[in-house]
Amino acid sequence: MSSDYALTTPGVIIYADVMPRWTPGARERLRTAALELFAERGFSATTVPDIVDRAGLTRRTFFRHFSDKREVFFGDDEVPAIATRLLAEAPADLPPMVIVQEGLRTLGERRFDPRRAEIRAARRVIDAEPALLERDLRKQADLRRAVRDGFVLRGADPVTAETIAAVTAEVFQTALLTWLDDTRDAPLAEHVDAAVDRMRTVLGVSRPRSASSTPRTDRPASAP
Repeated sequence: MSSDYALTTPGVIIYADVMPRWTPGARERLRTAALELFAERGFSATTVPDIVDRAGLTRRTFFRHFSDKREVFFGDDEVPAIATRLLAEAPADLPPMVIVQEGLRTLGERRFDPRRAEIRAARRVIDAEPALLERDLRKQADLRRAVRDGFVLRGADPVTAETIAAVTAEVFQTALLTWLDDTRDAPLAEHVDAAVDRMRTVLGVSRPRSASSTPRTDRPASAP
């Protein structure tokens, strides 16, 4: 079994080393400075020199991390690559939607929840800029393509794989939008579960056993 996950009970994946937790650095200082300036001055009025001055870094450092200021939003989109790896690592006998749901839950915990304020600020800027919205749609298409290709490699026929990919993309976008609007600041995993439950209700499909509903085997189910 790969060291990247452990299967503790049927239908439950615990991902370990697939996604190291996010930590800040020069790249994040530049992104934080850029988002502050975009909020204050607008995207179009903010220049790269403005960003590096605010971050206390150099233009050379900026261009080591980003090709232009749009890449502040899209330059490190790891989600499609992470999806590809999670699909490749998941046990062969798990139902597709269990893999999707557990993968999105893990993605939320490791990559989105620690950056909620930053992602909210970025979303406001993206929503106000048509060119950024178009780029964001391409990013969503990249995720859909990665999921489709991953399920084809797992043996799904192309039409089934495309269907799973479309559902995955919609679940993720729905969960992401409700997570960003959530004044309770509940984790993204909770919104993923709610989006999947709504989908199952609409389709009249019962919920399988999963990490959100199945007791772990590291303690008795009756333990306090």
